[in-house]
Amino acid sequence: MFMATDSNRNHNGLFGCGWMHTKKLGENLFQVDLETGGLKNLIASYVLVGEKAVIVDCGPTSSIPNLIEGLKELSVKPQDVAYVAVTHVHADHAGGAGTLLKVLLNAKVVAHARGLPHLVNPAKLWTATKETLDYVAEIFGEPEPVPEDRVIVASEGMTFDVGNNVKLSPVETPGHASHNLSYFEPAKARLFPGDAAGAYLGEFDAILPTTPPPFSPDVALISLDKLIGLNPKALYYPHFGEANNGTARLRSYKAQIRLWLEIAQDGVKRGENDEAIRARFFKEDRTIPEGIRGEIVPALKANPVHRKTLWINSTQGFINFAKKPQI
Repeated sequence: MFMATDSNRNHNGLFGCGWMHTKKLGENLFQVDLETGGLKNLIASYVLVGEKAVIVDCGPTSSIPNLIEGLKELSVKPQDVAYVAVTHVHADHAGGAGTLLKVLLNAKVVAHARGLPHLVNPAKLWTATKETLDYVAEIFGEPEPVPEDRVIVASEGMTFDVGNNVKLSPVETPGHASHNLSYFEPAKARLFPGDAAGAYLGEFDAILPTTPPPFSPDVALISLDKLIGLNPKALYYPHFGEANNGTARLRSYKAQIRLWLEIAQDGVKRGENDEAIRARFFKEDRTIPEGIRGEIVPALKANPVHRKTLWINSTQGFINFAKKPQI
């Protein structure tokens, strides 16, 4: 199997001449920018290549042609993909799995048990996606079913080995979703957290919460402690890209969740409306350097997907939790 090397990269760190979808991140590891809805740096798939290959998160249905093009750029043959390891079954992470398997004839989808029914019959998930995300759902596209006999239900203690010491171990990390799995590569201390560790905005080198309603901070914090215990060197975010100093970033995200929770609870106590609390998150977030806080909000609002997911839905998770009667 072809293994891309630095000699295949241009001065921008991308393969070949001009814009292409793929980027080498390290030994055996490549990123595919899915360019969902024509938006760069929004959703990434990761391809780990050993004797066979494993894809971590395939993205939504609308982006599957770009993922397939990315595999071609890497000279990864469809028949050599053994696993499509989905972190959770939300449309932006796994919505395209059914479509992709029509091309990857030997691949199995790896998913949490709670996600299995929604992969096999995505009708309810698609209805909920449209209700929650509105116009963003149409950008992602409707999921196609995954044959049940092509799904592997993952649990902790399992290892997915594609040869050449490329192995992934699933870690149950609920919080963003009850069925969120993170995948850890012990040999290189690389972690693929799905949405359990927030979203990474590389332009600002900042992390923002991925916490749509219903959100349980306690559950999310327990999952983060589990990931911190793995001491990862780097994190590979589906939204979006590689972030080094992995353990430190996880600790910072933990502090951010606690801070946003305090802000939400204080805002609700003071009788502030949702928009006022939402603005306070970004104004008062000490985990983000003060000099760039004011730049992040316009950037989120300018991106049609981030505007709905990070600016509205993720902030609403804290606000709704703070409004709940605390027992």
